[in-house]
Amino acid sequence: MRAVLSTTFHSLGVRNYRLFSTGQLVKLVGVWMMFTAQDWLVLDLSGNSPGALGTVAALQFLPVLLLTLYSGRLADRYDKRLLLIAANAVFAVTAIVFAVLVASGAVVLWHVYLFAGLLGIANAVETPVRQAFVSELVELPLLPNALALSAATFNCARIAGPALAGVALAVFGTGPVFLIATVLSIAPVFSYTRMRPADLYRNAPAAKKGARVMDGLHYVRKRPDLLLPISLIAVVGMIGFNFPVTLAALAKINFHAGPSSFGLLTTTLAVGALGGALAGSGRRARPSVYLVLGAALAFGLLEFAVGFAPNFVVAMVILLPTGFFSIYLAQAANHRVQMGVDAEYRGRVMALYVLVFLGTTPIGATAVGWWGERFGVPASIWCAGLICFVAAVVALIWQLKVSGDRIRVRWSGRPRVELVRATRDEVPADDMPADAVPAGKGPASRVPADEAPAVALSSGR
Repeated sequence: MRAVLSTTFHSLGVRNYRLFSTGQLVKLVGVWMMFTAQDWLVLDLSGNSPGALGTVAALQFLPVLLLTLYSGRLADRYDKRLLLIAANAVFAVTAIVFAVLVASGAVVLWHVYLFAGLLGIANAVETPVRQAFVSELVELPLLPNALALSAATFNCARIAGPALAGVALAVFGTGPVFLIATVLSIAPVFSYTRMRPADLYRNAPAAKKGARVMDGLHYVRKRPDLLLPISLIAVVGMIGFNFPVTLAALAKINFHAGPSSFGLLTTTLAVGALGGALAGSGRRARPSVYLVLGAALAFGLLEFAVGFAPNFVVAMVILLPTGFFSIYLAQAANHRVQMGVDAEYRGRVMALYVLVFLGTTPIGATAVGWWGERFGVPASIWCAGLICFVAAVVALIWQLKVSGDRIRVRWSGRPRVELVRATRDEVPADDMPADAVPAGKGPASRVPADEAPAVALSSGR
């Protein structure tokens, strides 16, 4: 047990990463409290409208769609720690003004829309820079563990935040919940300030000052091993990860939940997600593309099932494994991208990842909200799951075609599904994934990245 715990939390032995995680945990608890209270506020102000929830989500993530690629360019050119201090300070100040407005009782629906957009701008700058900054906090062998713990931190907050918000909403009302959340959101400013810049891992060459956003897009286009997980996450992020819209409406409209149980569906989803994050904490090598695809198939099926849950309790039960595979998928895709990208492109590539993962939310949230208004909230959930499952099947077919691998079903005895790997001689050179450079070719001879230890990769996040 000591060995397992030591492996799981190894990155926390690094002082800078420990400060990073602590600041993020405190802030994210506050953010999830604020989001939960905001959903309740929007439903009250709009007369229980799923469309209004979709509009708020869209406005929160529209800046991500518009600004994220430029933020990635900033991350490749300037000091990431200083950028994060500035972005978190702007977020905290904006949240304070919003909380005071809510607490005063003068808030109306258009105020929520306005501040959703303003907070989204701060997040659009902060998120891709933070994603790229993790690679400066720990050494390469610890990178998968650091990324997994970051996901675990996020989901711990997603468990605690809605649960605390649900109790606080019932006891204190909406205004005090916003004020408490605002105080917590300041934490990263202090944690980043206390870091030791001399201990950061900045050995990778910085991007040239003339580097362009388009350079990162061209880089990904030439890397099939990066293009597939990014494309899959684009669909899942746009359509499948709209639980802030669907679960809030499902709880209050379909299951008639009160404020004390309002956050339980989100909390259950987050408990499963925490398990998914910890499941990948011991990873040391770049995950296989088939691990990403398998998690996507499982997630699509489970979200489909959530849409047919007959009551609150059944929905909670199904959301537990749904949460597990949601974060396991997102984390595996993140690891595959981060551990396969060259250091000089990391900021821009991760900005693209954040763009397709979060920046497509305005499109998805608006569509899901519109669908829920017309056909019911459950239909918006099972349709999203079906789309994610189909996208995963298409991605699997594409990967099998490119790699020359085959799936074989054995019926003798117990039915089994097996993956038959193609030999390198069977794979056309033009179809070979970029991470499978044959020995003796390319800038350095190395084994295929899916099979190599993390330290043997060309780069990593």
